[in-house]
Amino acid sequence: MTSVDQRSSEPEAPPAGSVPARTRLLGGRVGSVEVLALLLIALLLFRGQIADAIATPLLQTWTTVFVSVMVQATPFLVFGVALSAVIAVFVPRSFWAKALPKHPALAVPVASCAGVVLPGCECGSVPIAGSLIRRGVTPAAALAFLLAAPAINPIVLTATAVAFPNNPEMVVARGVASLVVAMIMGWLWLRLGKQDWIRLPHRPELDDLSKARAFWAACRHDIVHAGGFLVLGAMAAATINVLVPESVLQAVADRPVLSVLALAGLAVLLSICSEADAFVAASLSQFSLTARLAFLVVGPMVDLKLISMQAGVFGRRFALRFAPATFVIAVLVAAAAGMVLL
Repeated sequence: MTSVDQRSSEPEAPPAGSVPARTRLLGGRVGSVEVLALLLIALLLFRGQIADAIATPLLQTWTTVFVSVMVQATPFLVFGVALSAVIAVFVPRSFWAKALPKHPALAVPVASCAGVVLPGCECGSVPIAGSLIRRGVTPAAALAFLLAAPAINPIVLTATAVAFPNNPEMVVARGVASLVVAMIMGWLWLRLGKQDWIRLPHRPELDDLSKARAFWAACRHDIVHAGGFLVLGAMAAATINVLVPESVLQAVADRPVLSVLALAGLAVLLSICSEADAFVAASLSQFSLTARLAFLVVGPMVDLKLISMQAGVFGRRFALRFAPATFVIAVLVAAAAGMVLL
């Protein structure tokens, strides 16, 4: 009897879900808020040393490139995340069954052309494509939209026309080549792609929430996954941008095949948003129009920040297969379009 009373008088262990935040933190489970707080404290304590380090020319260039990539990309990432949340919460699944052809091979070109009506860059198209797949759209059509939307929307084509006022054929060549690449990659996915290559991160269940709460839950989820990889991609682009000497560009400009490959590779490394890349391509006047077209076609489809974001939204197995295949197809199609249209 005494042992029973002793056991009944002992406090019960709290359930796993009710462990206080302080206990979790003391137990070693540190969350993103704690990490951010530690970073802010470190910045305050070492602000003098950090300011001296950034004052060097090399780091000033790195900081400029990193900030420029983030400033260009962030507004369109936010736009894409918001549109993705709208698709996830407010658009019923039955809509996509009616809007797209039932046959996947026919849904690919329709989804590719849908990019014309959405003014955004590749940073926004990644979360939108992920949301489309969640809503039941065939992955081939969603991936075709992902590739086409950043390159054929009205803002990008207008920027290209402004950047190349004496070469209006660049606008046509860019639109046609980008659309062809998107459709080819969509059809290739139908032929060779596997469903288990796409691993969408777990998203909180939205059906049991009100529309407003579900919208903000979807936004928070996507901005964490896509935004973090955007930062990593911008850091990598800034690092490579600083390390690649300009003399390398001059050495290959006079070699047709090498110049196409060089500018295609440069587009991957620089990671410039599609709304701004036409002005960079126009400034590379030592290169042929075909080489600059390759820069414009490859950039919105394959660059460092985009690869990072694809890995975050669709999984690393997907990104490691999809990005190289897209690069090869984009280079070949851009070269062919340049020979015919330019």
